[in-house]
Amino acid sequence: MKRPQLDSMLLASTDPDRLRDWYAAVLDPADSNTVDHYRVLRFGGFHLLIDRRDDVGPEAADPARVILNFDVADARAVAGRMDERGTEWVAPLEERDGNFFATAKDPDGNYVQVIQLSEEHLAAMEGTRAGT
Repeated sequence: MKRPQLDSMLLASTDPDRLRDWYAAVLDPADSNTVDHYRVLRFGGFHLLIDRRDDVGPEAADPARVILNFDVADARAVAGRMDERGTEWVAPLEERDGNFFATAKDPDGNYVQVIQLSEEHLAAMEGTRAGT
């Protein structure tokens, strides 16, 4: 029996094109397409779907409820692209024991966390996975 797999997330927006353009510009998805009326961005095996909805406001009401975490190869470069687009920071980029973390707001106010883990931390995580 096939086990459930998290494949996608839907972000509702009053301005889906603006939201798609921001994610595409700052995070460089593997693919960016429009399927029917959905803007579909692919990050690895995960799909971020963005759709226009009239039942949501222009800004996220409780943005800390869901945080989109993006594992990136170069957190400084991503943070730089976010700065170029005037992104508001919740927690600016900081280094912690060789790892980099930052939390920003997308144009709709959703929290987006950028994470760059050190090679040492990644190796330790892989060792934990192998032992399970």
